[in-house]
Amino acid sequence: MTLSARAQEPGTTHTVHPGTDGAGTVRRTVLPGGLRIITETMPTVRSAAFGIWAGVGSRDEEAADAGASHYLEHTLFKGTRRRSALEISAALDAVGGDLNAFTAKEYTCYYARVLDSDLPLAVDVVCDMVIDSLNRPEDVEAERGVILEEIAMRDDDPGDLVHDEFSLALYGDVPLGRPILGTVETINALSRDVIDRYYREHYRVPNLVVSVAGNIDHDDVVRRVSEAFAGRLDGDRPPAPPRIGGEGAPGRPGVRVIDKDTEQANLVLGGVGVSRTDDRRWALGVLNAALGGGMSSRLFQEVREKRGLAYSVYSYTAQYADTGTFGVYAGCQPGKVDEVLSICRDEVAKLAEHGLDTEELERGKGQLRGSMVLGLEDTGSRMSRIGKSELVYDSLLSVDEVLAKIEAVTVDDVREVAREVLGQVGTLTVIGPFGDREFTL
Repeated sequence: MTLSARAQEPGTTHTVHPGTDGAGTVRRTVLPGGLRIITETMPTVRSAAFGIWAGVGSRDEEAADAGASHYLEHTLFKGTRRRSALEISAALDAVGGDLNAFTAKEYTCYYARVLDSDLPLAVDVVCDMVIDSLNRPEDVEAERGVILEEIAMRDDDPGDLVHDEFSLALYGDVPLGRPILGTVETINALSRDVIDRYYREHYRVPNLVVSVAGNIDHDDVVRRVSEAFAGRLDGDRPPAPPRIGGEGAPGRPGVRVIDKDTEQANLVLGGVGVSRTDDRRWALGVLNAALGGGMSSRLFQEVREKRGLAYSVYSYTAQYADTGTFGVYAGCQPGKVDEVLSICRDEVAKLAEHGLDTEELERGKGQLRGSMVLGLEDTGSRMSRIGKSELVYDSLLSVDEVLAKIEAVTVDDVREVAREVLGQVGTLTVIGPFGDREFTL
């Protein structure tokens, strides 16, 4: 169902998918004020996952405020008018639940997973955190140290750091290229007033999506969320539109080398991919699976199985509103980095020129189908799928519709996207004990 076909008027409820493909029934309600609630009923489980998605991430930050979205994610756990930080965490711990959050480039999610009978508690606690945080000065100061430690932990893990450095090398010093965590300088500079202003500007009702999956009743969820948001659901404001399209951040070919005294060299070779609404994303997904998505993939076979050059080697994609990223990662001994890099370049170049053969195509399709379906076996992943789709896509495809999109990919589709995406791979980031040594593409 496309956005234009969705009911946008406050108070409207409709069934998005009736659950005929083995998935649960998905229903959607728009409350007054533009708050969207989307649920998937899974009557055969005894748990429920409740999430609130905010349409704001690190991509929305000014340079001086880099890291504000993630900083705010931390402070929302520190207390509301009704609960202290201890009371927030203790409430879910007391029922064996899981309470957490994550920040991405274009959205932030707060979620809890509980027994189905404890869903009312999860609704109350998570809604309270998200809409009534105090962001007190002392809490902002306390979390500053925690976030600086998180940055230090990232910096001490070159396998993690290399991906942030690759994004910076690929896109440059723009919001999409900057790390979600921010930098030591920007985190030290962020004040309580900036954090609280950012909260009140971006955590408005039309910019929020509530998603729930599990052994739940849609009407009961709507009633409980309405009670939790009491006093904030007024007016006839429509939901914020999904973040789709835009000019995109152009890629910047080049080499970035970070000299670090590590036992292992870490590298990412890649370039610009496709956006999350680009029809070619299905073909790129199949291509990615065949290149570096499993033990039978080209990279795994050539780098690890045949030559024993690396323990970890894979390819990956990331999609955003207006662009995307494609990358090949490998971690190896510093003395083997040239050989590993040469193999990665060769495999990318061969795919860019020739694409996949029929056998690889079918294997890539199978891997993509299986990984997607197996990844939807729990309530948390179902909650994430419908919540993210509601927030950033113009439609919610059923599982069967997604599988059909994958199955429809042809050899020619893969060859075309390989030529387009892999043909312009030209950004390299390397971390390791290389001093001032120069690397070439």
